[in-house]
Amino acid sequence: MFGLPAAGADTTPVPLPDDSLLRRDPEAYWRRIRDEQFLLPGWRAFLNNGSLGIAPRPVLKAVTDYLQSSAALEMDYYPRWGYETMDEFRQELADFYGCKKDELALTHNATEAMCTIAAGIDLKAGDEVLLTDQEHPSGRGCWYTRQVRHGIRVREVKLPLPPGSPEQLADLLISAIGPLTRVVSFSGITSPTGLMLPVRQICDAARAKGVISVVDGAHMHGQIAFKIPELHCDYMAGSPHKWAYAPAGCGLLYIREENLEKLWPTIVSGSWNETKLKAARFMNVGTNSRAIMEGMMAGLRFLKQLGPDRVYARTHHVARYLFKKAQECSHVDLLTPDDDRMFGALVTVKFKLDKPERFHELLKQRRIWANMGQQVRLSTHIHTRPQDVDTYFETMREALG
Repeated sequence: MFGLPAAGADTTPVPLPDDSLLRRDPEAYWRRIRDEQFLLPGWRAFLNNGSLGIAPRPVLKAVTDYLQSSAALEMDYYPRWGYETMDEFRQELADFYGCKKDELALTHNATEAMCTIAAGIDLKAGDEVLLTDQEHPSGRGCWYTRQVRHGIRVREVKLPLPPGSPEQLADLLISAIGPLTRVVSFSGITSPTGLMLPVRQICDAARAKGVISVVDGAHMHGQIAFKIPELHCDYMAGSPHKWAYAPAGCGLLYIREENLEKLWPTIVSGSWNETKLKAARFMNVGTNSRAIMEGMMAGLRFLKQLGPDRVYARTHHVARYLFKKAQECSHVDLLTPDDDRMFGALVTVKFKLDKPERFHELLKQRRIWANMGQQVRLSTHIHTRPQDVDTYFETMREALG
């Protein structure tokens, strides 16, 4: 599992620094958070949290402790999930995200949640699903599979890069809703560029037109502040392993209460038709490792202990610093708008040169972990140091002249 320590590594949790240090010297506070709460070595510059996050010490300890405890059968219940309703976990998550426990199901990732939604909504040949052209392959493929198999129509709306305003994005998607549109499925924060969409405005407009709204929230949980009911969406998928400190292999599925009996389950066992289970009916997927879910909950508690607003502010602060560095760089064009309403901790640039291979090679040599390609999405988190950003752009200047 990504983020698990090498054999013999010390995963003992360390108390957080005192808040007085944050007030006195914010950079020193966040350096201690990186050094004491994560196993990242000093030589690693990590700028790709948007693909897969780093689990901190408390999460690693929760996973390994549970694996050891279950191997010793210290508990009197099956040490697993996949048939259990996990009420305690779902209630804690629901309290944090502001929804009802019975509207939340645990999944393996956002891909599984999106596929459950797309496969479970009743659609007939000719019905239209509206997407943006910036959806993750998992947020597109689940609908295109139904197009091939069941004859629905999938249509994509092109979003400008960079966009002018949140209102422009909302208008583009809302105005594209037509008489055959049955579903609008879009990312709250897009995967290719980190662009934040005005979710509630789009969902409200869809509801007013009798259209189902589906939000791919893979990049939302842990990156920005939100309460699910305030978004007014019908369905939502989440991946806490990106920004909310969870280990790989856990996800979230939100089903608005009125839709709980309308959605068909796609992976089923004996309780597939027990609608009294509410969203837990969609967790009846067979035996799975509960240790991963213990890690997810430890990640949520770590986020709450740090202070969510403090975390969101820090990650955006470093992203804004990265944005400024990109503005000063002659080798790239910014695809991220200069508007704090439209990006959180993800900044995307496009290289002006056709072949930045020399740059990519130097990144590997210097242990700088970032996306590669002509278009690059750079991520910042609480373990991202300003010096990591500096090193990235210094390497770019050295490689590209």
